Amino acid sequence: MVKLNQNRVEYFNRTGMKKIVTIILIQLSALSLFSQDWVVPADRKGKLSPFKFDDQTRKEGERLYLINCKSCHGNPGQGDYQATLVPQPADPATEKIQKNLDGELLYKISTGRGPMPGFRNSLSATEQWNVISFLRSFNKNYVQAIAPLIRSSAYPGAEIIVSLLSGPADNEITMMAKAVTEKSSVPVTGAGVRLFVKRTFGRMEVEEEKTTDNSGLAVFKVREDLPADTAGNLHVSAVFTDEEAFGSVSKDTVIRAGVRIIPVSLTAPRAMWNVVRKAPVWIILTYSLGVLGVWGFIFLIMFKLREIFIIGEHLSQPAGKEDIIS
Repeated sequence: MVKLNQNRVEYFNRTGMKKIVTIILIQLSALSLFSQDWVVPADRKGKLSPFKFDDQTRKEGERLYLINCKSCHGNPGQGDYQATLVPQPADPATEKIQKNLDGELLYKISTGRGPMPGFRNSLSATEQWNVISFLRSFNKNYVQAIAPLIRSSAYPGAEIIVSLLSGPADNEITMMAKAVTEKSSVPVTGAGVRLFVKRTFGRMEVEEEKTTDNSGLAVFKVREDLPADTAGNLHVSAVFTDEEAFGSVSKDTVIRAGVRIIPVSLTAPRAMWNVVRKAPVWIILTYSLGVLGVWGFIFLIMFKLREIFIIGEHLSQPAGKEDIIS
């Protein structure tokens, strides 16, 4: 029996050690992978913003950065990024990030890697360029180069123009795409397109991916109960699915649709996030009973320890004469 138990102990020690070694090797492999340079495809490095960076784009980029990037990258120039992440996100104001070309930054923001999510589906191309505009404001030596036209490999030499229109039905939005040159204007056909509605955090896709018809049109149906802003407007954005063929073209516009929402103060009803005097009664009672129970348990333990101490003191005293005679 003793030998059997010893064999079991040795077996578990061996298997446990194997698991530990395997975990360490996996972590080292992941660390080695992420420590390598983030290689951006050659055809994506040279991408340029279709508009000039200014105070307005920087301000909008700062707003988006605070919502989506600050939790990991910290405040630019202060070095308070999350250094425990693998790979480390780094401070956007440092050379590690600023040495990237505009196209490289766009690719990395769009695709993500490791703990960094890709923002392709949550931020439009325009919003991603606005974030880059904010990041470049920390580089005094940066000189922007602007793309003269948004080119497309599917329509060489043409500029892709996207329009968004309400209709034909009340709950529908039509996307129209054209390839325009100096001599002609033809519809963009057979292109996969997606439509997003701006939400408080990121974007929500409307329906599934559509394909433009022979007229360059794609019609999306919008749910009638889709929440809009206080004016009843939806902030929508249309993009091409295949950016390599049609470029990172996007069209943002505001369309009157959806259900008009009147914001209600979060502190008006009794809710978990409210102040104490307006918190739900069951939370107040549960919390109070929980605190009383914990303190009651602590006092009970202290009382029992006191009893043990008294008994110990009594037993440690020498026996009296009566105890010896008896």
